[in-house]
Amino acid sequence: MLSSAAKSHPGRVRATNEDAVIADDGLALFAVADGLGGHQGGEVASRITIDTITAFVNSSRHDSTITWPYGFDPDISFEGNQLQNAVLLADRQIRHRAEREPEHAGMGSTVIAVMVGEGRAWFVAVGDSRLYRWRQDTLTQLSEDDTWVAAMARAGATAGSVRHHKMRHMLTRALGSVAGVETRAHDVPLDAADLLLLCSDGLHVPLGDDGIARLLGAPSADLEATASALIDAANAAGGPDNVTVVLVRRLI
Repeated sequence: MLSSAAKSHPGRVRATNEDAVIADDGLALFAVADGLGGHQGGEVASRITIDTITAFVNSSRHDSTITWPYGFDPDISFEGNQLQNAVLLADRQIRHRAEREPEHAGMGSTVIAVMVGEGRAWFVAVGDSRLYRWRQDTLTQLSEDDTWVAAMARAGATAGSVRHHKMRHMLTRALGSVAGVETRAHDVPLDAADLLLLCSDGLHVPLGDDGIARLLGAPSADLEATASALIDAANAAGGPDNVTVVLVRRLI
């Protein structure tokens, strides 16, 4: 059995909230999407992302005759195939909607989508929404950011050399941004006491990993209280963006 908490807030700067979220313990499905684009395009794109992922995971679980729009990869798990197909389908749905509605041209979304099983989690990440694991007072980022800064870091650049670069906020991948975005499902082992954190960049940018770890390590009554504390801390740090948090734990 799973226990989860999901919170979202527009932050202290943005007039609207273009993040979208799903936390469904029954489906064991959790996802955060951060929309991009003007004229409410970001809000539309993130909502399409979450709705499409949820619908495909639900239908593929209950309908054995369903067509897998992007094929079934025998080298990864059933859950990995669910997420991979669902995210790619969301990418296609965003692009098709933008083609029909010129006011939403160029809209897109990041996503971190996770399914949790017994002793294992599967995830797909596009953009800079993140998945973390909190284990024995240690915070580990499980997903990789699709950003210019992260790409430079993987290529060997120092943090100081890119900290103030004009391209530091640029995404290198997002759903809806190009035809046929490439992505692949990953899986990670989970211990019984592990806590998973999914979040938009509205959390990890103002707080950093140290700030997130400090709050996850603080005594708390429940996941709801911890999620609220994370949101409050991001807003206290300036709240520069929409901020969304999902916490997931398997009940022993």
